[in-house]
Amino acid sequence: MKNKKIIIAGGTGFLGQEMTRHLGKENEIVILSRLVANEKTNRNNYNSLSADDLKNVRIVPWDAKSAGDWQHELEGADIIINLAGKSVNCRYTEKNKQEIFDSRTHATRAIGETIGQCSRPPSLWINASSATIYRHAEDRPQDEYNGEMHDDFSVQVCKRWENIFYKQHTPGTRKVALRMAINLGPGGILLPYFNLLKFGLGGKQGSGKQMYSWIHAEDTCRMIEWIWEHKEMSGTFNCCAPNPVINDEFMQTLRKVTRNKFGLPAFTWMLRFGAALIGTETELVLKSRWVLPAKITETGFQFKYPFLKNALEEIISRVPRKQYKLL
Repeated sequence: MKNKKIIIAGGTGFLGQEMTRHLGKENEIVILSRLVANEKTNRNNYNSLSADDLKNVRIVPWDAKSAGDWQHELEGADIIINLAGKSVNCRYTEKNKQEIFDSRTHATRAIGETIGQCSRPPSLWINASSATIYRHAEDRPQDEYNGEMHDDFSVQVCKRWENIFYKQHTPGTRKVALRMAINLGPGGILLPYFNLLKFGLGGKQGSGKQMYSWIHAEDTCRMIEWIWEHKEMSGTFNCCAPNPVINDEFMQTLRKVTRNKFGLPAFTWMLRFGAALIGTETELVLKSRWVLPAKITETGFQFKYPFLKNALEEIISRVPRKQYKLL
């Protein structure tokens, strides 16, 4: 994929930066962001990216809920990718729950309404969703055909997110929702795991039997390229590697590739106490996400990193040793 205009809404986070690094090599990237601290260099927002990574990148401010000067960027764009939404890494108070709902639905509605006003709308709209839309599953895997959805908070978030996405009337724009598993890369979710490893706490969490669905961030970017190239693709796809593991195996593999010989386990009662202390929820660690990428595999897509060990080895090769080992 070359010489395309790609807009990433909410692109200042870990995944947005990985997309910028991967897709920005040969394409124009426009980031819609509420964080425009240094419009000239963007270093305050993109400190994991080099100047070379940012050479094809422009940052455009938006409020993630209403129309504005950013609207003209959508005219004639090739792809818009919406990642906007408040992090779920917080306590599920009523205030935070409402902000999580609103941040996703308002941003999605604003994009949809703006696309509807374009004379030359984007060719493809990819909207993030989450693999947490499926129930806690330790008995069998969940895919796009047989997946079951209960009605806990994280499932409600995903349902509302997808519902508002598909409600938008954009007849000139192909739409795809990606139900993303945990994206792995040199930042993001691995950072707190690295901190655990350094202090010998990198053992299993809870029972360790809960399933851990994941995907290398590069494969997420490759999946976006694949969807662009295959114009017949639309609808909802699970964005996850084909070989999920249990939590215990994930932690064992992470210890092995970082050469940390041991890791103390974190029992459920410890996680509940710790989550309350640092302002998060145990669901993020204890929910069993057993998700398979049935539909994308049927299209012929090949994962570069189908197995966890290879994915982690590649990532660790780009991470300074001091991040995961006490010196």
